[in-house]
Amino acid sequence: MAEALPSQEVENLGPDALRDRLRSLDRRQWWLWSSTVLVLILLTIAVASFAFPRLLAQEQGTYSLYLNQSVRALVGMVLLFSVYLVYQQTMIMRMRNQMASQIEALSKVENLTNEVYKLAALDQLTGLYNRRSGEQRLSEEISRALRHSRPLTALLIDIDGLKQINDELGHMAGDLMLKNFSERLQRAIRGSDLAVRLGGDEFLVLLPECRADEVHHVLSRLQGVEFEYDGNRIGCRFSRGWTDYKPGETSDEFIRRADEALYADKRAGKKRRELSASSVPQPIS
Repeated sequence: MAEALPSQEVENLGPDALRDRLRSLDRRQWWLWSSTVLVLILLTIAVASFAFPRLLAQEQGTYSLYLNQSVRALVGMVLLFSVYLVYQQTMIMRMRNQMASQIEALSKVENLTNEVYKLAALDQLTGLYNRRSGEQRLSEEISRALRHSRPLTALLIDIDGLKQINDELGHMAGDLMLKNFSERLQRAIRGSDLAVRLGGDEFLVLLPECRADEVHHVLSRLQGVEFEYDGNRIGCRFSRGWTDYKPGETSDEFIRRADEALYADKRAGKKRRELSASSVPQPIS
């Protein structure tokens, strides 16, 4: 006989357990209807087995009394089974309603949890992880690298000319540049890697099990980022710096070395642009 679950027990079930419970109820309901049909068929056969000999023999007396009692007993069994069937159906429907309500509540909680997680862990503009999440993941990756003696590389990226874009075309253009670059960055890394927007035009990429000499594979996928804004096609240049983790150093020391490599690349890029500008022939006055 099916027993209704206490409301508290139903509320404590997880989504997978609730789905399993619903599938179990479906199987039980199918068994109940099948057994109902079978029992009704058997009872019909039983009644017929008593009635047909009486009709054929046309006997009176004690056999007729026995037949009436047997038929009444069978009718009583049918009524009892009908009551049992109604009770079982009531219990099943109650359990289904409880679990359906709980699944709906869990779905709402899950959606709310996802929204809270996005607000707490992700950068709202780019969809990448924010600084706080990146720092937490950095500590975890350092611990993992030490525990398994595996390489870990930190890549810092700084978009060049974002301030100029904001000044000349407006912040909407700058935001669009950040979004397009972030989308390309997310596609350029592996599933085990982590892309973080540190703030402004600065990004951090954590590359577990990646040596410093393998970072060019990621950088090659970031070349040629462009976007259109107000009829203008704008390219996205960036500076980069990376280093691999050295056992024993802190996370701050690790990132500081990557930051030094980044600013060395920015200075080198600035010199290259200055040399390029000075090599352009000047008009003779």
